[in-house]
Amino acid sequence: MRVLMPLPDHDFDVTEVAVPWRLLTDAGHEVVIATERAGTRPAADPRLLTGVLFGQLGAEDEPKRFYEQLTVAPEFGATAAWADVDVTAYDGLLLPGGHAPGMRQYLGSAELREQVARFWALGRPVGAICHGVLVLARTEDPGTGGSVLAGRRTTCLPKYMERTAYLTTAWRLGRYYRTYPAYVEDEVRSALADPAAQFERGPRELTRRGTAGDDTHAFVVQDGTYLSARWPGDAYLFARRYRDLLEAQAGA
Repeated sequence: MRVLMPLPDHDFDVTEVAVPWRLLTDAGHEVVIATERAGTRPAADPRLLTGVLFGQLGAEDEPKRFYEQLTVAPEFGATAAWADVDVTAYDGLLLPGGHAPGMRQYLGSAELREQVARFWALGRPVGAICHGVLVLARTEDPGTGGSVLAGRRTTCLPKYMERTAYLTTAWRLGRYYRTYPAYVEDEVRSALADPAAQFERGPRELTRRGTAGDDTHAFVVQDGTYLSARWPGDAYLFARRYRDLLEAQAGA
């Protein structure tokens, strides 16, 4: 099956891209990467590879290895253009996150949102993690004029996580962890018809992450063909559940 993964030119989250890519390709599926301009070779947020602060807060070793593998994969350099993609040719859509300034190219693109709206209307599996949920929150349903998420249950990067990361590092990194003035959770909630009933924050967590073999500390929300997750610590569970969703749709 073919899965479309749009990315900005730089600053995306290492784990949220590399883990789903690795697990999906290991299962025999094709992941097609799209950037604003065809042929762009994207790059992850470098701080997540070296450590955000004093070597800490970056990606774990295994996702970094997966990212190294991705960078030498043919699809990494042969990217499609957002505007040129025929969304009907894909079985799934994945929207990763990231918080560094380069993410605004992707999170704020009206052109990309038009393509996302077209794919959403197909009723095929859509997965979004962390800031990636903002793309959906900002995508208009042409039938209603509201967000495509208006009637869906969802999670995203919780406000307490974003605020803690910002307050911990602002003395050194400024607004590195504040992509926009509004918190991600606040904007996502504002797109929902009934935020109190539809938004799911999940168990409170700041440091412990789900791993390849242990989902104890991971959390995702599935609503029909839509799957969402909060942060890199959910990436393994998110990738496995998305793979299962994709394969279930294929067998339906």
